[in-house]
Amino acid sequence: MPQGKTILITGVTRGLGRAMAEEFIRLGHVVVGCGRSQKEIAQLKGQFNAPHDFAVVDVATDDEVAAWAKRVLRAHGAPDLLLNNAALINRNAPLWRVGVKEFSDVIDVNIKGVANIIRHFAPEMVRRKSGVIVNFSSGWGHSTDAEVAPYCATKWAIEGLTQALAQELPPGMAAVPFNPGIINTDMLRSSFGDSASNYPAPAEWAKVAVPFLLKLGPSANGKPLTAPVRGAND
Repeated sequence: MPQGKTILITGVTRGLGRAMAEEFIRLGHVVVGCGRSQKEIAQLKGQFNAPHDFAVVDVATDDEVAAWAKRVLRAHGAPDLLLNNAALINRNAPLWRVGVKEFSDVIDVNIKGVANIIRHFAPEMVRRKSGVIVNFSSGWGHSTDAEVAPYCATKWAIEGLTQALAQELPPGMAAVPFNPGIINTDMLRSSFGDSASNYPAPAEWAKVAVPFLLKLGPSANGKPLTAPVRGAND
């Protein structure tokens, strides 16, 4: 397995992002990550020293992403693998009961946040003509369910955005819409309640998903992919 890749992860402070960061680091890769929790970022900094690099960034705020990208690109160069993992889900409710702010917050992080990261990191990857951009989608990027309409809308959007991006990249690169499957995270528990415990924990998921992500290359460009783990196709 190739070693020494630079991996950029958004939403690194909890759930899948945290589990992926720990597994990539265990396998010998450099992780650069961001999240909105100052407390959790401080814990990551205390746990993992340089060259790993963690920062408080709200991906929905373009100015913050721009400043972070400038520093990261100067210090680490363009990432080899960019994982747009950060996301929010609305509280279970019919669409007409989802408030304006809650709806906007889901859109701003799940769609605009992905676009902001790509806007500021992709140009260097394109100049180098290498690297893989993975935008985290969902089973709800291909299907729907009641009371999660805003979240479903964002993941359907990610599928289209990513496949269009794939057509814009030069040979040697890839953009992949990635369904991680059904994982027992805080986000899943907000929708599934106690039944979320029937699915793999993030650390268990990461043991299989991280090697899968590391193997992605130009041949995966534009292909909707699903993590090869239990619960992924449920």
